[in-house]
Amino acid sequence: MNAPTRTSPYDQLMAFQRTTEALAAVAGRTGWDQETVMPPGAAPQRAEEMGALEEVLHARRTDPRIGAWLEAAEAPDLAAEANLRELRRSFERNRRVPAALASEIARVTSLAQGQWARARANEDADAFRPVLSEVVRLRREEAAALSEGDPYDALVQDYEPGGNGALMAAMFAEMRPRLVELRRRALAAEPAPRLAGHFPKDAQLALSREIAERFGYDFGRGRLDLAVHPFSSGSGLDVRITTRVDEADPFSCLYSTIHEVGHAAYEQGVDPAHLLTPIGRGVSMGVHESQSRSYENQMGRSEAFCGWLFGRMRETFGDIGVGSERDFYRAVNAVRAGYIRTEADEVNYNLHVMLRFDLERALIRGELEVADLEAAWNERFAADFGVAVDRPSNGFMQDVHWSVGLMGYFPTYSLGNLYAGCLFSALRGDLPGLDASLAAGDPSPATKWLRDRLQRFGALRMPGDTIREATGAEPSAEPLLRYLEAKFGDLYP
Repeated sequence: MNAPTRTSPYDQLMAFQRTTEALAAVAGRTGWDQETVMPPGAAPQRAEEMGALEEVLHARRTDPRIGAWLEAAEAPDLAAEANLRELRRSFERNRRVPAALASEIARVTSLAQGQWARARANEDADAFRPVLSEVVRLRREEAAALSEGDPYDALVQDYEPGGNGALMAAMFAEMRPRLVELRRRALAAEPAPRLAGHFPKDAQLALSREIAERFGYDFGRGRLDLAVHPFSSGSGLDVRITTRVDEADPFSCLYSTIHEVGHAAYEQGVDPAHLLTPIGRGVSMGVHESQSRSYENQMGRSEAFCGWLFGRMRETFGDIGVGSERDFYRAVNAVRAGYIRTEADEVNYNLHVMLRFDLERALIRGELEVADLEAAWNERFAADFGVAVDRPSNGFMQDVHWSVGLMGYFPTYSLGNLYAGCLFSALRGDLPGLDASLAAGDPSPATKWLRDRLQRFGALRMPGDTIREATGAEPSAEPLLRYLEAKFGDLYP
């Protein structure tokens, strides 16, 4: 009779972690349910459930055996090295956060999401401030437990490992002058045409599903639902997306769908060998955003793809108020001074992010209090965009992020745009026939390039190394700025 085989410390660690990853996936799916189909009256119970799940997850993530396994483990290959890297980072971070605090953050942010949605719908800033103050208090406490310097930097690490506030501020300082000049020229030019007509909900959703499939979304491992704020959720074999519908503005639905498909494609594209491991997901929110912005903007808003979409829109909706492919392309890429970040054009988008970055950084550092946040937002918005905020849902209450505690998340949107510029510059060099494919409604050459060069590796490499490996160059804002200046210089000569 053979003696039982002893598993290595690495194998023991990964077996333990697989259960943790599975429980985290359940928690994520519970969050998806809360934002899509959960009955409103269930919110208090759901908050307790989320808190309980986080308590279990925190206990597993700080289990002393992890430290012993990490110390003894040897990595047999590159994937194992990356798994150990991610586990060390997670273990060090989580054991510095008290379990009671982790559970309380999960409970409060679960409640806060529903309170934000109700207050936003009622334009009731006074109803939102108390819960936001509690979220900020808890995140400050968490940042203090994690930080050895700037508390905001500790929270950035949750979303962009290796990033910090100073790096983000430098990136914005480089980008802002050229974006402001590009916006000035666009707003001084002849305005772009607008769509006109009625765009029924069911027809928008049907076209959204078709477009999602064209961009490679696998509905066998996902689904499309409606949410107040569109998002993607999940990894591996269950990756779900949401969108929203405005029957006067189909672009909100269609381009929200393409954006979330970019996120979902990253998760669906990770090598199945990494399923339920620390590297079996996107490496950072910046790299994640590079996928969604590439899909939405460089592909979905390209002149070539807009030519195809123009035809499908007229087949679906009839008269849409614009009569040529060029006018449709201009309508899709209209530069306007609007309130809403998620509906902003490519020129204005990063300026919206810069506003949020500065405000949330000040909140976490204690330089700004929630009581003064709305006034600070409105003052900054008027200075940056030349428009007075007319109501809270168009101002500091428009995004879900702060209510659910995602401080440190916003700058990764612009970092994702920067990465997208780098990726698409390299992709264009490798795919000279891409425009012809896009004009036929077929983005697959580009989506396959991204899957092969980046998505399938998950979190195998750190964020900057992921972009370097995919493009063969150092990440830089220059490719993005050149792309924007060429595109909008043509649209607004």
